[in-house]
Amino acid sequence: MRIMAIDYGDAHTGIAISDPTGFLAGYTTTIDAYRPEVVADRIAALAEEHGVEELVLGYPKNMDGSVGPRAEKAVAMGELLKSVTSLPVTLWDERRTTIDAHQILMAGGKNAKKRKKVVDAVAASLILEGYLTYRKSRG
Repeated sequence: MRIMAIDYGDAHTGIAISDPTGFLAGYTTTIDAYRPEVVADRIAALAEEHGVEELVLGYPKNMDGSVGPRAEKAVAMGELLKSVTSLPVTLWDERRTTIDAHQILMAGGKNAKKRKKVVDAVAASLILEGYLTYRKSRG
């Protein structure tokens, strides 16, 4: 079962898709678009192209666990994705994934300009990795 993780952002949305077994992260890309409808349509096209059966959408809660404007945008995007793709959408707590993605890229020697181009896809990979680990632990 292929699973797609989504790190939704205002201008850039990171995408990571698992391998066919649903155990490993595989394909990554970034969607550069501002309008939610455009992002949802591109996600739907990628999901169809790669045979995705489930979407995992980053749910950026505040560090104290409260829900702010970013998390509300994620909920709205989740509803839009359900209607556009007819796939199940799981909201996944993504606190710190973008920070961690920047740290991983810095440690790998990427400068700020190069990091900016791939950080969203790396963040999506971290979301996917966390979700896949959770699924494995549930048996």
